[in-house]
Amino acid sequence: MDEIIPYKIHVDESSMELLQKKLDIVTFPNEGAVSDNWAYGAPLCDIKRLVSRWRQGFDWRTQETKLNELPQFTTNVSVGGFGELNIHFIHKRSSQPGAIPLLFVHGWPGSFLEVLKILPLLTEPANGQAFHVVAPSLPNHGFSAEVTSPGFALPQYAEAMHKIMVRLDYSQYVTQGGDWGYHITRHIGLLYPTSCLASHVNFVSLVEKPQSLQNRENPSALPSIPLEYSEEEKAGLQRTKWFVEEGEGYKAEQSTRPTTLAFALRDSPVALLAWIYEKLHDWTDSYPWEDDEVLTWVSIYQFSRAGPQSSLYLYYESERVEQQRFREALRQYVHGVPLGVSLFPKDLKIPPDSWIREMGPVIFLNRQTSGGHFAAYERPEGLVQDVREMFRREGPLEDVIKLFH
Repeated sequence: MDEIIPYKIHVDESSMELLQKKLDIVTFPNEGAVSDNWAYGAPLCDIKRLVSRWRQGFDWRTQETKLNELPQFTTNVSVGGFGELNIHFIHKRSSQPGAIPLLFVHGWPGSFLEVLKILPLLTEPANGQAFHVVAPSLPNHGFSAEVTSPGFALPQYAEAMHKIMVRLDYSQYVTQGGDWGYHITRHIGLLYPTSCLASHVNFVSLVEKPQSLQNRENPSALPSIPLEYSEEEKAGLQRTKWFVEEGEGYKAEQSTRPTTLAFALRDSPVALLAWIYEKLHDWTDSYPWEDDEVLTWVSIYQFSRAGPQSSLYLYYESERVEQQRFREALRQYVHGVPLGVSLFPKDLKIPPDSWIREMGPVIFLNRQTSGGHFAAYERPEGLVQDVREMFRREGPLEDVIKLFH
């Protein structure tokens, strides 16, 4: 079946009751000299407060009702070697003429929630280019189906996302993404260059200088690498160094032994809360998280169709030997797909401009003065302003814009 079906979130009562039972019997670590020190991980005092709110006061049904105000749908798409998958997605069409279809791809530990604040800014701007926005739940995330067979990695995620757009009659479209959304949209550009007309990303996964220009397919199109970097670039490299040395422990576990970790995240909502809350704190630029925001974010994982553990396996599959050529492709110059990049100072990997320009035909590059890893949620106006600038009238994408007028 390729029917597009309207969707409403409704977590069954038994799942909510089980959550409450588990929260009622939580056993916390002992208090000590380091229990509330962020350098050691999520503080005990914060987790106790959030668990108390989750048990009494947080109303999932209220959050569910708010989310169900969004135009949500499901449909089945066929992914080569894996059969049909049921995919959940938000699809908000603009009322403005000449709107461009835009695929928004979230990452981990994010979800379709990341699109909420930019959705009205993109679909109904007061001025500038408008977009029809499609924001799926990735397979194994949110309210999309679980993939139980091994080998479902970046090319398969790209295929599923591309086929959602085709199913919606968007044979040509543009993309936006950070975190895994960066990796997946890069693969879409590699695999479907006639459909993906341009990509904007707010994350670039480079931690070392790319290969020398002499090894490039088209070295004349690339600038030389400067010997010195700006102060902003040096600060970005320092942030990258911090993340690689102190922040990537989660990735090592999720990339090598995801099933071991899955027992904790599936069985203990408190373990899931602590695992995600740490990232929400460390990966943002002092974003003032409200407790109910955190709990809504975590509840999407707690109540996901496939269970929170399923989101881990993308890390494992993407690190396998057979995916090496796809990982290498992400570091190569991708021809034919214009690229826009927005960098936020508290993101996790922030390479110099010259490194980024070796990724493809960069037509837009901006370094924001604040914001972190979840740019669409933390700094929605700044991100959207950059997207609008990339798609400004009489700009470098004028030919793309004309296709939709």
